[in-house]
Amino acid sequence: MKKRDKEDFTKDAFRVFQEAIGEKPSKNQIKAAMSYMGRMGGLKGGKARAESLSPDRRKEIARKAAQKRWNKND
Repeated sequence: MKKRDKEDFTKDAFRVFQEAIGEKPSKNQIKAAMSYMGRMGGLKGGKARAESLSPDRRKEIARKAAQKRWNKND
């Protein structure tokens, strides 16, 4: 299966959006639709990633994050 780049997805989403409302949308409508789609993906992505990680990998990521926070030069 061919990988699709982000631009293809955006063009397809825009086309579907136009067909759904039956007219050419304004820039504000496009921005609102894209923002909503991005938010929905973002809300799903973090949870899905966390569920796919093993407990050991989660601990490793948390340990690295804590080290970065505590080793900041103020």
